[in-house]
Amino acid sequence: MSLETLIDDFALFDDWEERYRYIIELGNGLKPLSEAEHNDTNKVQGCVSQVWLVNDRDGERLSFRGDSDAHIVRGLVAILLDLYDGKSAKEIAAYDAESAFRQLGLGEHLTPQRSNGFYAMVQRIRNDAAAVLGD
Repeated sequence: MSLETLIDDFALFDDWEERYRYIIELGNGLKPLSEAEHNDTNKVQGCVSQVWLVNDRDGERLSFRGDSDAHIVRGLVAILLDLYDGKSAKEIAAYDAESAFRQLGLGEHLTPQRSNGFYAMVQRIRNDAAAVLGD
């Protein structure tokens, strides 16, 4: 799903309670990680909730899978995966997730802890891309 599609989808809802429910629905659509993938290597540091991100590499392209123990955060994981999944490491490094975060209105409606967690996930994805570029 593109950022434009997410923005359009968010615009369909009249208030943030409805948008939160939509975010949770997005998270419910994530493919589950295996028990083995819920490990310290995949765990994202800097999130109050537990978050795990797994990347699969195909050349310079990265695909991501993720999970969280919190419903809203799982939805944020789904949003990030929609924005980053299948992109090349260079595209990931150049992508302005902060702008996407603002355009979706998330900064104004998430707690500071969830916002920090969102940025910790972005940083983890960027680190994964940087590792590919460094090969």
